[in-house]
Amino acid sequence: MKVLIVGGGGREHALAWKCAAAARVTEVLVAPGNAGTAAEPRVRNVGVDAEDVAVLVQLARTERVGLTIVGPEVPLVTGIVDAFMAAGLSCFGPRRAAARLEGSKAFAKEFLLRHGIPTARSATFTQQSFDEAWVRRQRAPLVVKASGLAAGKGVVIAASGEEAIATAQAMFSGQFAEAGREVVIEEFLAGEEVSFIVMADGRNVLPLATSQDHKRLDDGDQGPNTGGMGAYSPAPLVTDALHARIIREVIEPAVRGLALEGMPYTGFLYAGLMIAPDGTPNVLEFNCRLGDPETQPLLMRLESDLTVLCEAALAGRLDTVSAQWDRRAALGVVMAAAGYPESVRRGDVIEGLERAARLHGKIFHAGTRLESGKVLTNGGRVLCAVGLGGDIAAARRAAYALADSVHWPGVHYRRDIGHRALPAARA
Repeated sequence: MKVLIVGGGGREHALAWKCAAAARVTEVLVAPGNAGTAAEPRVRNVGVDAEDVAVLVQLARTERVGLTIVGPEVPLVTGIVDAFMAAGLSCFGPRRAAARLEGSKAFAKEFLLRHGIPTARSATFTQQSFDEAWVRRQRAPLVVKASGLAAGKGVVIAASGEEAIATAQAMFSGQFAEAGREVVIEEFLAGEEVSFIVMADGRNVLPLATSQDHKRLDDGDQGPNTGGMGAYSPAPLVTDALHARIIREVIEPAVRGLALEGMPYTGFLYAGLMIAPDGTPNVLEFNCRLGDPETQPLLMRLESDLTVLCEAALAGRLDTVSAQWDRRAALGVVMAAAGYPESVRRGDVIEGLERAARLHGKIFHAGTRLESGKVLTNGGRVLCAVGLGGDIAAARRAAYALADSVHWPGVHYRRDIGHRALPAARA
């Protein structure tokens, strides 16, 4: 069968690579793809934008695609799955109504409260309803979030009420365009953040391996928030007991609640969680797709055929399948362009990819393009170097060996990915 992957980032490169490895898959199309997907065996880039839903539907018809997997959030939030279903085409992801869990943080907070799912106390404002006095009464620090889609950058931790007010006003004034028309301000939660991702079929869930990412730009979890600077799997923090608690207190109530409200959820469901010192899993956010960069180490460890799992979910039969995982750990280091996450420089030649290909592990492309036979930078997060090893420490060494073999002017990557897991890995 043919598979279509919608998107052009590191997550989509990993999805295409994984699907192309399945014996039942004859070809994987990626729309629009990048320089990495262009070089994969049995993978073909197609020059269609990930948000051009009508053309994607026609592409899937013309190419007789048997399964489409949507990578990024924007087409999901705008209704790509609804359009594919209306055309009689298989498309793995949530429909537009359910994808509001990511498309509107205000909607997500209200949903969490309605269904008793633990989350931070918060208030939602528009520019007209904004209450500066309320903000000043809250205990700092405060977390200010643009309610809409902001490419993972619309979250600011404000050290004071005045900073929170200024941040909210900047969002209202167009810092994140439409995404900032509504702003959520919530209490700051102490603890450790983990990513918990499942597949859902509207009723049943299949948890993926645990993972944990690093959102801040610089070592020591300093600097601005980004889309993610690295991730690893498994996450030692998520014990069997905590895993069961997350399923019981977060995932099952969310899937049940969505079904009760008339929008059953099929697709990848990502819960970004803050694990409190007492073990309570509080929901920071929901994403309606796989996380990036969590996808890259997760799919390095997945031994099962991803297309079989997706088809089982689309048929409402996730309870009849299981996922098999490599027992080794995987760790990914994101390599970013100069200027990320603000204005980034594009068009730099990437050197060393051939050398990296001879090492253990895998480099997934994100913001890259081919020009005159050379691979150039073409976005903020450019590559993700993923290593495998017997534990997190070994996977980390393999990942940094890959990262250190590649270079372009201004390349930036953290040197401490996985630092939270290292004590647990040594224990």
